[in-house]
Amino acid sequence: MHSHSYRVPDPFRGQVVMVIGYQPSGMDISRDIAGVAKEVHVAMRSEPPYQMHTTTATGHANLWLHSCTIERAEEDGSLVFQDGSKIKADVVLHCTGYKYNFPFLGDSDDELAGAISVDDNRVGPLYKHVFPPMLAPHVSFIGLPFRTIPFLVFQLQSKWVAGVLSGRLELPSQEAMMRDVDAFYSDMEARGCAKRRTHDLGQGNPFEYEDWVAEQCGLGRMEGWRKGMFVATCKNLADRPDSYRDE
Repeated sequence: MHSHSYRVPDPFRGQVVMVIGYQPSGMDISRDIAGVAKEVHVAMRSEPPYQMHTTTATGHANLWLHSCTIERAEEDGSLVFQDGSKIKADVVLHCTGYKYNFPFLGDSDDELAGAISVDDNRVGPLYKHVFPPMLAPHVSFIGLPFRTIPFLVFQLQSKWVAGVLSGRLELPSQEAMMRDVDAFYSDMEARGCAKRRTHDLGQGNPFEYEDWVAEQCGLGRMEGWRKGMFVATCKNLADRPDSYRDE
């Protein structure tokens, strides 16, 4: 099943559950399920965040983090990791994000589809994750960025789009926007960053994108107290992942 379908932990009582992915949904759901499951195992592409390599670090004696991906599933329900270890799971729960798809943009020969494509979850070309240069300002995307302060970013993007559509704000020329997109893609490639990370704002300078969009809207940079609150929350998440929301 996918995390999209998850609601409550009760159906997993006494089971061995394999959670794939350890971004926010994977973190929350694995800990929620650990309260009732026999065992919860988490498979992730990279090293566990915040040095949570042990059951003690996760805060649950029945929750294990595995810093390797699953190579295959066997007929008896066993999942084989890349290092050769096995776990026989009752449930496999994918917390692997979503694939972008915009079927309403038309067929492959349509102007919209020709101006916008999805390649390994890169929606593009988009100027600053919002405007497709060939169709701006009549088409825009709000809400693609992740690993950021989501609703603040979406609000800023909305204000920017509203300002452009009302004529209060201007966009660069189509050529200038495409040059910016090409430079962004080239920089990602030079850093060895995968296309699927195109809309990941957790890379580089923190708050750079938020400040840039805010300045486009004439709002000035994000307040220092808001940035400080975000940084403090991230630290609390690392130190107290089960209780940081309650403090």
